[in-house]
Amino acid sequence: MQPADAPQHPHYDPNPRHHPGLRAIALVEGIKGFLALLAASGLEVIGPVPLKRWVHALIEEFQLDPDHGALAWLSHTISPGSVHLAAAGVAAYGVLHVAEAWGLWRDKAWASWLGCLGATLYLPFDAYALLRHPGWLSSIAVVINLVVVAVLARDIVRRRY
Repeated sequence: MQPADAPQHPHYDPNPRHHPGLRAIALVEGIKGFLALLAASGLEVIGPVPLKRWVHALIEEFQLDPDHGALAWLSHTISPGSVHLAAAGVAAYGVLHVAEAWGLWRDKAWASWLGCLGATLYLPFDAYALLRHPGWLSSIAVVINLVVVAVLARDIVRRRY
């Protein structure tokens, strides 16, 4: 039943929980956030010395140039400060996704806006990856992100009625 002041729209549903996919997105975002927080704490616990050893072991294992390339750059970049900065960035990412998951689960409009904006920001990178490396994996990433944007945008639009 529609409230008396609700616009007479054929698809109006006052209960945001009736939007399919919101709970699934909340679960995925919560898992991503939890894993990011786990990774951030792991970086802090492990610290720079073992990380640097692991990078050197990879360089030796794959017989790479220890002075040039991405792993060499990473090896030279690892320091206590860079590990703390990386852990802080990953933790912020995790907190953001956990907050989004909580908001989506609790049917908060701001969470739909946050998720829609976040997923939309990924789309150019997904499209670039699809163009550079066409295949089923990059195609699936684009399709999933488009579905997430569509579900969250639908929730935002439905809340306006």
